[in-house]
Amino acid sequence: MIKILLVDDHELVRRGFRLMLDAQPDLGVVGEAGDGAQAVELSRRLRPDVVVMDLHMPGLDGVRATELITAELPEVRVLALSTFDLDENVVSALRAGAGGFLPKDVSPEELIEGVRVVHRGESAVAPRLLSRLIGTFVRAARPRPVAAALDGLTEREQQVLVLIARGRSNTEIAAELAVSPSTVKNHVTSVFAKIGARDRAQAVIAAYEAGLIRPGE
Repeated sequence: MIKILLVDDHELVRRGFRLMLDAQPDLGVVGEAGDGAQAVELSRRLRPDVVVMDLHMPGLDGVRATELITAELPEVRVLALSTFDLDENVVSALRAGAGGFLPKDVSPEELIEGVRVVHRGESAVAPRLLSRLIGTFVRAARPRPVAAALDGLTEREQQVLVLIARGRSNTEIAAELAVSPSTVKNHVTSVFAKIGARDRAQAVIAAYEAGLIRPGE
């Protein structure tokens, strides 16, 4: 059973999400919070597997709450929600440690799958949407010096990181580099470890901020 904490300042939204999620045999809502401070407190007490986090709330917002939760409870995954597809707060939440992003008007099927994907430790953002989001808001117009962590990547690992930042899936990367999917998976794991990225979202941010790729490329 995947334990879920719902965080939204609108009770009706929380109620709707609870109905969707509790209907699944492998999902269960263990708590609800109406603001970021309560979300942090309940995360400490309930230790949910996944926090479904609205980003726009009064008081402590979802971005700061995400940062506090992921820093203190790294085993807890956060799925960020926003009313807007292209919202700078979404990138801030991904940078803060959120494992994925979905729009708030998401279908029941997409929300359910998003929770499962984030729980597996994968990114619940469609690769091309992720690239568009980060390409829009990460300040990559003036490339920054490549961080020491990125300097430690092999040439092939840098190629893989660039392709991740361009929105390619592992299968597409394998086809483009003419290697097996398992080889790509090994490269991705090594890249994440070397640059300190928890997931694909943070890897894409690192690639943009290091200037390995620019918006529109």
